Amino acid sequence: MRLNATIAGVGMTRFMKYPDKGLKQLGTEAVQAAVADAGMELGDLEAAYVGNCAAGLVTGQESIRGQVILGTIGIGKIPIINVENACASGSTALLQACAMVSTGLYDVVLALGVEKLSDPDKTKSFAAFAGAVDVDELKEMIESLSKAASSGGGTGGAGQSRSMFMDVYAGAARAHMQRYGTTVRQLAAVSAKNSFHGSLNPRAQFREEMSVEDVLNSRMIVEPLTRPMCSPIGDGAAAAIVVSERKARQLGISKPVRVVTSVMHSGWNHAEDEPDTVELCAREAYEQAGIGPEDLHVIEVHDASAPAEIMAYEQLGLCARGEGGRLVEAGHTKLGGRLPVNTSGGLLRKGHPVGATGLAQIVELTEQLQGRSGKRQVARAKVAMAQNGGGKSGNDAAAMVVTILKV
Repeated sequence: MRLNATIAGVGMTRFMKYPDKGLKQLGTEAVQAAVADAGMELGDLEAAYVGNCAAGLVTGQESIRGQVILGTIGIGKIPIINVENACASGSTALLQACAMVSTGLYDVVLALGVEKLSDPDKTKSFAAFAGAVDVDELKEMIESLSKAASSGGGTGGAGQSRSMFMDVYAGAARAHMQRYGTTVRQLAAVSAKNSFHGSLNPRAQFREEMSVEDVLNSRMIVEPLTRPMCSPIGDGAAAAIVVSERKARQLGISKPVRVVTSVMHSGWNHAEDEPDTVELCAREAYEQAGIGPEDLHVIEVHDASAPAEIMAYEQLGLCARGEGGRLVEAGHTKLGGRLPVNTSGGLLRKGHPVGATGLAQIVELTEQLQGRSGKRQVARAKVAMAQNGGGKSGNDAAAMVVTILKV
């Protein structure tokens, strides 16, 4: 969708496990930070889109999640729309907010993503991920994943001792390695790179830097993925204040970040040689923005696992099929390389509180384009892309969003 929207302010919590904080506290912190960043007041908001995935299962809060969270700080009366769309909930909330100001319906809209995913009972967290597939097929799917893990030298436990999606990613990794010669060291290079970026990000869940050897020597989760190759369970919130072009001029934003396009597709059972959701979204986004992958300066991708980042390089056209492993191994996607990816630390290190993830990418990219990223700043960044998706429908992600930002 071609858009004409501007991000006036952003804010987020640090992503981590918060045993003493719930959705209200996390959402409040992010919203207040975004409103302050925009130089506005809560009363300026005309509508709000609130992305969340798992509150019903983890906390018991259903139906009116956004109203409950925002009501804590006195935001009511305005339209509050709840958005649930797997791991793409946050980016879907942003797309809807941008569409509303682009059509002229509103001038100031809040997009919030918030998640309380950690729980003393880890089976709740794993069940939240298991609910992102067709539950009528869940038992058969878990049995198939456990069998595949066992044949690969691993153990069962999909959906019980770990998110079943790690088994999905592990299977995709094994296939990619067999087809293209991608190596385990290249998978580890993704985690090591993102750990360096995360070490520079005060809002990252994990801030220690790791070497490739550190990653390889960590505990195996499911072959070939060690623990640092898998995104963690955590909590957090991220928000953006989206305004119309008219409102942006009125506010006098010194370095406005424009959302020029955001494209969404849903998964289906496609043939192996057909473009998948990421490719479809990327192609349309490039066309609508009038750019190509060679014009990008900084990218945030959905690295729920290390192989997912390598595959995203290829799906987004950053390199040819099968070349993703070599791209990261050569250092091209690290800070200082020709196209830094996941300068925030990515999902692997910044964390992955699923409903907040898509908007956290937008926070990182907005600050990068405005030159506010400190030690992880990409020089002269003017064009950015975010790729965020999740769930499983057919043989693809259930929901996928690619967004392009410019200054």
